[in-house]
Order: sequence, then structure tokens, then C-alpha cells
Amino acid sequence: MRLPSRLRHSPMAWVTAVMLASLVALALAGPLVWGAAADRPDPSAVLQGPSAAHPFGTDGLGRDLLARVLAATRPSLLLALAAVLLGAGSGILVGACTAVLGRRGRRLTAGLTNLLLAFPALLVAMFLAVVFGAGAAGAVLALAAAGVPGFARLAQTLAAGVAGTDHLAAARVLGLRRHRLLWRHVLPNIAEPLLLSTTTAAGTTLVALSGLSFLGLGVQPPGYDWGLLLSQGLDRIYAEPLPALAPGLAVLYAALAFQMLGEVLAGSVARRAPASRTPAPAPGPGCGPAEDGAVLQVEDLTVDLPTPGGTIRPVRGVSLSLRPGEAVGLVGESGSGKSLTALAVADLLPHDARVSWRTLRLLGADLATLAPRERDRHLATGLAMIFQNPASALNPSLRIGTQLTEAVRAHRGASRARAAVEAADALRRVGLPPALLRARPHQLSGGQRQRVMIASGLMVRPGLIIADEPTTALDVTVQRQITRLLTGIRRDTSAALLFISHDIALVRDVCERVLVMYAGTVVESLPAGRLADGARHPYTRALAASVPDLAADRDRPLPTIEGAPPDPSAPAPGCPFEPRCPRRQDLCAEQSPPLQDLGAGHQVACWLPVPVTAAPESVTSS
Repeated sequence: MRLPSRLRHSPMAWVTAVMLASLVALALAGPLVWGAAADRPDPSAVLQGPSAAHPFGTDGLGRDLLARVLAATRPSLLLALAAVLLGAGSGILVGACTAVLGRRGRRLTAGLTNLLLAFPALLVAMFLAVVFGAGAAGAVLALAAAGVPGFARLAQTLAAGVAGTDHLAAARVLGLRRHRLLWRHVLPNIAEPLLLSTTTAAGTTLVALSGLSFLGLGVQPPGYDWGLLLSQGLDRIYAEPLPALAPGLAVLYAALAFQMLGEVLAGSVARRAPASRTPAPAPGPGCGPAEDGAVLQVEDLTVDLPTPGGTIRPVRGVSLSLRPGEAVGLVGESGSGKSLTALAVADLLPHDARVSWRTLRLLGADLATLAPRERDRHLATGLAMIFQNPASALNPSLRIGTQLTEAVRAHRGASRARAAVEAADALRRVGLPPALLRARPHQLSGGQRQRVMIASGLMVRPGLIIADEPTTALDVTVQRQITRLLTGIRRDTSAALLFISHDIALVRDVCERVLVMYAGTVVESLPAGRLADGARHPYTRALAASVPDLAADRDRPLPTIEGAPPDPSAPAPGCPFEPRCPRRQDLCAEQSPPLQDLGAGHQVACWLPVPVTAAPESVTSS
């Protein structure tokens, strides 16, 4: 796992790397360099204390203890790693199988895991070491078997989050066998936390293995490891403490190295949170002027995303503005950049995304000039996000009241009682009873959860509401209720609404102005009332024509737009819609058209706009 740059410069990461490198070097070179001295008896130097010739002293046969401790690095580490890998591998397979087994298999596996977890792992290891027989092999098998239940429970918990995903259901529909489901769809999605747990468990297993050898259940003479050396030196601890402490210090050093490795890897994962995003640079002298009274003003917004094949630019030069109480629709095919634009405005893109702009103002504040903490607070209180799937946007483990009140308590310092009163008022405003404050998300219907999301946004009294396809997962009746609710809230609070949807007819009813996006850029901006018959861009005309109505001929297939959107990893120099446009000319393939102002709030990016009286030309039947 590659560490981010902050961890590569972390002192703890460097100390861990040095400790692990020293252990690896000792494991490789120890038997070769000190093996002969470790096994050579010297009757004249029996049970000597530390000296210049023998820094750690000698044992009962006169063998040098320093050489034996160094030479024991390889067997001690190899046996511990073998035990943890066997236990982790078996436990992970057992636990992950619950995602692909039937109901009875899952219940049986879960019950068996719970039963085994009731017994302390160390006592189980000691019992099994006696059963398997004293020796290195028996100790390794005993520790591996004792570690299986813990890894099985962890893998079972992680696999439960994958078991209900759509991609696993699709793989089942395709008829993939269980072993393919396990290796291709389950294990890759839970590998990271399992790796961290395995790394941390290596240190614990090393200590346990040394304990078994200390008790005489592990490595047997003439072999030796750190635990056996500790046992042999214990009877001299009061007269000569170093021969007993040296193997113990070696165990502590190695176990600490593995624990620190786990901490470093865990830190690497934790630092991938969105909070680690690098703020966009402050705009230079070219920053656009502020628009008086605008709730949101965006100019030349660009988003770059790194991919294995190189950096792509799914949003290119988007500009938009919203005034108080205004509803603006954002429409386009899937992949056109609508949601990415909204997430970039809300600063919710992944940490590795790069966002740039010429102007980005929210409620009059230039976001690029704010400190990170001030920007986060301004975004949290200035805008509200309503996501497409409220079931995943709400925390299933928290009550509705807790999720509604945490924002006002964190950002406005409201007391618990005051926040609860405001939450009850917010629920009433969206048509829900205050009794739902004690409910959990799974107890609500889809429409109720979406209303709760809207109520959560209203708690901070935002000036901008971004609704990212808020009605897609709802039935038609609930869709109408939600859109009426948003319209009423916009009218009562003067909040601006950025409404993102695939439903052209719905956008036309809810919004006053519509922005049409294609291939990451705005190709047309026009009043919503002119969307059906006044659009000038061929793509907008095709979108409007693809919306069925009651007068459509049911014997004919629904109109579709011919072709496919362009590949963002290989952008063409001209108009992105040129390969699909029936009105294309040579100029369209050479230069990308700018947005031209046609007057009356209408702009279009097209070299040859469609005449107002013309019928849609870019629609074909399929």
C-alpha cells in the first residue's frame, strides 16, 4: 500500500520503516553471521555474566547469548508470520463466505463463529498446543486455529456491507459461481481493513508464540526462539538479569514494530478523507466581478479527476449564477457532469480531484479567499444538499432527531432543547409529525426519508438548496409532493434552488431557467418555458423531443438520440456533440463553439443553431 506524501514525511512512518528493515536484515543475516557462534559450546565459559567477549553473557553450555538472540530472529518471525497468515487466511475465507452462502449457511457460520469467540483465544491456543503436541508446528497450528474466529467475525461484518450491493446482485444474475463471487466481488472490496488487522495481529501472535515456547509448548531444544531463550534465562534473573531481559526486549521490539506498522497503514487510510482536500488556489487578477445580489456565482468551473489511464476532465468551463428565490434546472444525459458540478460547488468531491475556477462566490463570499475552516463553515450553513438516495445519505445507526440537530448545534451553538424544537418545526414544515424525531431511517418510507433530508437542510436556513435528482427513486405521486414542497420552501424562504434531474418535463414545471449540459460543459441556457419549442441547440432539441407525452403514437418506438457521448479521456478539439449532430459542418469538428447571447436570457453554444420554427432534427427512432 503506497503511503500518501504526508505519511512519507511522518517521523512515525520513518521509525517504523527503520525498525522493520532491521528485523528483515537480522532475519536474513542472523543465522549466516552469528549461527556458528550461537551453536558453539564452550565449557570454560558456562553461565558467565555480561563481558566484553559475551555482551549478554553465556548459557549453561557456554554459548554466546547475544549470538543466539540475533540468530533466533529468523525462526521467531517466520513462525509468528506463518501462524498469523494461516489464521487470517482461514478466518477471512470463513467470514467472507457468508456473503455468498444461502440463508442456512450464513446462520450456521455466524453461530459457529459466535460460539468460538466465547472462549479466550490464548486459552484456546494453549489447549490446542497440548492437543497437537509440543513443538514449533503444533504451536503454529494452535495459534492459527485460535485466531480464526476473530478474523472470521471481522470478515463477516465487512462482507455484510457487500452482500446487499447492486454489483453483487448483478453478478448473481449473470450466474457466476460462489467462488467467483467471493474472489472477484467480495474479497477485493474488504481487503484493506483486513490487511490492517492482519498486520496488527502479527505483533500479538509473536508475543503469544513466545509465550508458548516459554511454557514449553512451542519450539523445543535443540531449536530455539526468543520465548525459549527467555525461559532458559529466567532462573538467573536475580543474579544476572540481562540474559533473561535480552530475549524479552527482542520480542517487545518486534511486536512494537508490527503494531506501529498497523498504525501507519491505518493512518494512511484515515487521511484519505475528504477533509484532506487541497483547497483550490485563490484566483488571480483575472477573477470575475461580483454579481450584485447573486446567491451563487460560478465562472469557468473545471474539474480534473485522476484515473489509471490518465487525468480526465469531466467538467470544463461551466458558468452559472442563481439569484434569491430563483430555481435553475440542470439537465443532461448521464455522465454529462451535472452532479460533479454540484459536488464541486459544495466542496464534496474526492480528495484527489482538482477543482479550479475563475469565480466562485456563495452568498457574496469568495470561497477561494476563505481559510479552510471558514470555508467549511460557510458551505455548511450557506447551502443544503439533497441527494438522490436518502437511504444512503442518512446514518442508519442514529435517530432522526440526532441527525437533524447536529448541524445547528455544531455551527450555531444551539442547545439540545432549542435544537430539538427547531427540528420539530422543520419536520412540520415538510409535512411530517415531530414524533419521527425518535425514529431511525429504516423505519421510514422513501418519501419520508427524502422529506427528512429536506428538513435537515432547512435547519441551517440555507440560501442555496442543491437538489441532486431528489425524486428519481420515488414513485410519481411522491415525486409531485416533493417538488411542491421544494417550490413552497423556495417561495417562503427566498432560497435559490439548483435542481438536477433527467426528467425534462419535471424540470420544466419546477424551474424558471434551465442549463443544458453535454460532455461536461453548458451548451445552452434558456428560460424553462422555451424548453419545449424554443431551444436552439440540436442536443437540447433532441432531449425535449425524447420526452413522451399523452399524444405520442404508441405504435412507434420512443425517440432516442443517436450515438453515444464522447469519451472524456480522449476529448476532440471541436464541438463535443459534433459526431451525433445532423447539422454538423467542417467547422464543428475543428473549433468548439462559445456560448453566444441570443437575448431574452437565452444563450447557446452552437455554430449553426436550430431555427426556432424548425422541428427537432437530431432525434432518430430505434
